Amino acid sequence: MNNGFRITLLATIAASTLLAGCAGSSSSGSVYSSRQTRGEQTVRMGVVESVRHVTIEGEQGPVGAIAGGAVGGVAGSNIGGGKGSTIGSILGAVAGGVAGNMIERKVTEKKGLEITVKLDNGELRAITQEADEEFKPGERVRLLSGSGITRVSH
Repeated sequence: MNNGFRITLLATIAASTLLAGCAGSSSSGSVYSSRQTRGEQTVRMGVVESVRHVTIEGEQGPVGAIAGGAVGGVAGSNIGGGKGSTIGSILGAVAGGVAGNMIERKVTEKKGLEITVKLDNGELRAITQEADEEFKPGERVRLLSGSGITRVSH
């Protein structure tokens, strides 16, 4: 198997692995995990006080680092021969791992909203969730709480 084919094969596997890892968790107000279904939630009513756009940090799992390290190691092994090839592999793997980790974090980053709600009892609550629904100050909303998670919905 020639080196060019090996690099292409590993790059394809790495990209597939990275994309599969991106299908992970959601912080959407409209998405429920299977564990959250059929459980009772507390419902509180209130009015939106303010809405602020935020960024929800991306995941930093092992997928990006492993995939990047594999591709970087193979690419680095093509530098020089003998000890140079070994050193190139090591440096390529480290650099690829760091780059893969940063790519994974950026790819899984999401736009979010910090929604401050004044409950009917006068208390203020701020909930951060994915920006998949629009909320405006003065709107009447529901806060759904259960299993340690609170979400805002219309």
